Amino acid sequence: MSAGRALRREVAATARFLHERGWVANHDGNVTARDGRGFVATPTATSKRLIDDAAVLELDAAGKPAAASAGKRTFGEIGLHLAVYARRPDVGAVVHAHPPHATAIACAAGNPIARPFIAEALVSLGPAIPKVALAAPGEASIQALAPWCELVDAALLESHGVMAWGADCEQALLRLELVEHLARIAILAAPLGGVTPLPETMIAPLLQARARANIGRVADRAVELAARLGGGGGGGVRPVVACAPAPHSDVPTIAPGGGASSRRGGASAADLAAIVREEIVRALGGR
Repeated sequence: MSAGRALRREVAATARFLHERGWVANHDGNVTARDGRGFVATPTATSKRLIDDAAVLELDAAGKPAAASAGKRTFGEIGLHLAVYARRPDVGAVVHAHPPHATAIACAAGNPIARPFIAEALVSLGPAIPKVALAAPGEASIQALAPWCELVDAALLESHGVMAWGADCEQALLRLELVEHLARIAILAAPLGGVTPLPETMIAPLLQARARANIGRVADRAVELAARLGGGGGGGVRPVVACAPAPHSDVPTIAPGGGASSRRGGASAADLAAIVREEIVRALGGR
């Protein structure tokens, strides 16, 4: 079997698995894998239940159907996948789906899985599972996701679902599966008082274990990225608030204009004031 045929079968099998687990419905979800300079992808407007390797599209480097798939249409969210590939040369596959528990959190006001609360999950996913701010389909949603690609290996998409990426379909799928597992636990724990964060004393050794695990570029930088994402211990996911971030900046930003949990995805005046006040206090040495 050719390498291309094997990769198409892998993508098709991943798509069918998403349907079997109940993580997609109707035509939801999409799977891609890097194939040399191009990609292979699940087709649009097709149930994942029906996808076999013959249905998988071949795409060029720009995400357009290649000659072998001429006349077929790429799914509309291909730009999100390309944003990951462009920033992560170590990534070979991206999976997007709507697993119910994680998607419930993506559609709710809070994010109880922002910081993994199980040791194994922190090693596998790192110190943060962010919720990417809601944005209109197309360029706006790409710009919302792009800053996170070099910081994490999985993310909730506000009022949408989950994306995860990895070296191959299996690793991307395992990461998405773990996000859903954590979400289910967090929802079950909510009536009992909610999940308990891991103690700070455990964070550094777990981050070091992640850095030694050889599971991707972000994992290799686990300790460094934890400091950027959560003040050293990886405790919180706090994007930088900026009206006009530097064009070369790769830090996540949220635009002014709405509450942190607002469906506009921005920060209110009160949010901005609180953050500025915290930064001033920090600069003055806690006075």
